[in-house]
Amino acid sequence: MMNERPRFSGIYCPHVVPLAASGEIAEPELRRYVDWLIERGIHGLYPNGSTGEFTRFTPEERRRIIEIVVDQTQGRVPVLAGAAEANTRETLAACEYYAKLGADAVAIVSPFYYALSPGGVYAYFDEIGRNTPIDVTLYNIPMFASPIDLDTVRRLASQHARIAAIKDSSGDLPFMKSMIEAIRPERPDFSFMTGWDACLLDMLEAGCDGGTNATSGVAPELTRKLFDLATAGRIDEARPVQEKIAVLFDALFGAADFPEGFRMGVDLRGIEAGPGRTPRSAEDRAGDEQTRAELHALLEAAGLVGSVRP
Repeated sequence: MMNERPRFSGIYCPHVVPLAASGEIAEPELRRYVDWLIERGIHGLYPNGSTGEFTRFTPEERRRIIEIVVDQTQGRVPVLAGAAEANTRETLAACEYYAKLGADAVAIVSPFYYALSPGGVYAYFDEIGRNTPIDVTLYNIPMFASPIDLDTVRRLASQHARIAAIKDSSGDLPFMKSMIEAIRPERPDFSFMTGWDACLLDMLEAGCDGGTNATSGVAPELTRKLFDLATAGRIDEARPVQEKIAVLFDALFGAADFPEGFRMGVDLRGIEAGPGRTPRSAEDRAGDEQTRAELHALLEAAGLVGSVRP
C-alpha cells in the first residue's frame, strides 16, 4: 500500500562543491559547508545536481562527493544524491552504490546529449524503475535534457513505487498543477518539488511539497523562511521573502556562466568555494569584482547583514 503523505518535502539544497586551487575536491570545506547548510535550516541536501556541476566531475569523483556528504550528514537530514550518468547501466550502477552508502534517494535527469521522444524518455525511466534499489526522483530540466511530459510522469508514478517524486525545473506553473491533479489522487506519497526559485511561493501555493533550489545554497535562511511561512498559510508575509529570493536568484543565475554566480555567492557567505571546473577567459573574469560587489549588496539587502564577508 502507498503511503498517505509525500516521502519528501521541504527545501533540498543543490549545492556547489568547494574546490581547491588545483581543481581537486576540497573535502574539509565541503564538510564545513554541509554543516553550515544544516545549521541554517535546510531540510535536505542534493549533491551532484546541476548547481553541483556533476558533468564536470569524473564518475569516481561523483561517488566520492556522495560519500563525503552522506558521511558528514550522519542522518541529520535526508540526502538526495544526483545519480544521472550517460547511460542506463551506469545510472543503475550509481543507484546501487548510493543505496549502499545510505543515501535516502537519487535524482535522475533524462538522458542528455541525444534528444529523445517521449516514448524514449519513458522507456529509460521504466528500466530504471524496474531495477533501482533506491527511491528515484525524476528530474525534469528541459533547458539541458529531453523533457519529461505529463503522460510519462503519470505512467511511471502508477507503475513503479520506487519512482517517488519529481523535481521540475521548467518553472511552468500550469504544468506543475496538471501533474499534481493527475497523480496525487492515486499516489498521495508522490512528491512534487520545484527547481525554479523565482516561482517557489507560487509552486508551494499550487500544492508543491517543497523545492530543490540553488538559492538555498547561498541564502538558506531565506528559502527556509519562505517555506515555513507558506506552509503556515502566512502568504502575505511570504511574498516579500519571495521577492528577495527572486532578485537574488536572477543575479546569481545571470552572473557569469552558470553556476559560477552561485560559487561567488557561497564564497561571499564565508565558504571557500574556489574556482569552478571549467576554464574561464580573461574577458569573462574581468567583471568578477563588480559582480561580487553587486551580489554582496543584494545579500545585505536581503537581511543577511553581518553574515556576508567583503
